[in-house]
Amino acid sequence: MIKHNISLLPYNTFGIDVNAKHFASFKTVKDLKQILQFKSLKALPKLILGGGSNLLLTKDFEGLVLKNDIEGIEITKQTSDYALVRAGAGVEWHQLVLYAIENNLGGIENLSLIPGSVGAAPMQNIGAYGVEIKDVFFELEALHIDSLDEVRFTKKRCQFGYRESIFKRQFKDQFIITSVTLKLLKKPKIQISYGAIKDELKSMGILQPNIKNVSDAVIKIRQSKLPDPKKIGNSGSFFKNPIVSIEHFKKLQTKYPKIAHYPISDKDIKLAAGWLIDNAGWKGKVFEGTNGKYGVHKNQALVLVNYGGASGTDIFGLSTQIINDILDKYNITLEREVNVI
Repeated sequence: MIKHNISLLPYNTFGIDVNAKHFASFKTVKDLKQILQFKSLKALPKLILGGGSNLLLTKDFEGLVLKNDIEGIEITKQTSDYALVRAGAGVEWHQLVLYAIENNLGGIENLSLIPGSVGAAPMQNIGAYGVEIKDVFFELEALHIDSLDEVRFTKKRCQFGYRESIFKRQFKDQFIITSVTLKLLKKPKIQISYGAIKDELKSMGILQPNIKNVSDAVIKIRQSKLPDPKKIGNSGSFFKNPIVSIEHFKKLQTKYPKIAHYPISDKDIKLAAGWLIDNAGWKGKVFEGTNGKYGVHKNQALVLVNYGGASGTDIFGLSTQIINDILDKYNITLEREVNVI
């Protein structure tokens, strides 16, 4: 059940080759409880892995790595208006999106092709093209690592924020998410307010899109901009889009009239981190590490890539350089979206 000195290369989409001192996978909550009851492992630090898509490993992990392989998707309740869909935390996120589309259940089609597992989705409050998981979230089940209590979290209790939740703050490293339930609509509300989706649908000749059309459009956009982690190591968006005051934005807009931005309130503006990084000249840059090349993707400046053999410290160092440069040029501090270990 417990393996030792295991390479984590197959378990992270950045393709970083570091070792875990102890490693175990689980397919049920019962299995997970058994693993956590090993006395020799109780005091060790623990790292929970789903799809390994939002993770930058910079060193060997001296504790216990737990790979979440809990599968299964089911409708637990439905009315004439909605269905509650429960998925195991180890299910691949896009598999859940496809299930929803096949059953004509709307709400997550804009989140098509986001890498990672279902369990990581609420932890990060994943989002894309005007939709976040909190918009459709109903509840999740999680196991407390120390007490082994099974706890249910409502939407309110998860304290969702921009690319974060209570599991990244107050309850960081205290719970393991085992299942997630979403409330999806039987009469979908199509969300195509983001121009990129409108343009793609137009090029596809679709004027009255359904959720399958929206999903197809999102997939095309993502595939054209983002590298496939199976071919080039990456974790998708590396940085969060920064939020600045109206006053700060207006100063920047005077100097950079084409700055990409999205109003979110009367006082705040969300800026596109990718635009800032691109405009600063980082897009497409390639660097030589000790054992391999790495850099900023040529089609999307928000994505840092490992071309093969680069280390986590190489990638982290590059991200630090970018953060410092963006602060110097725009007086904005970028935040890393990935979890750095």
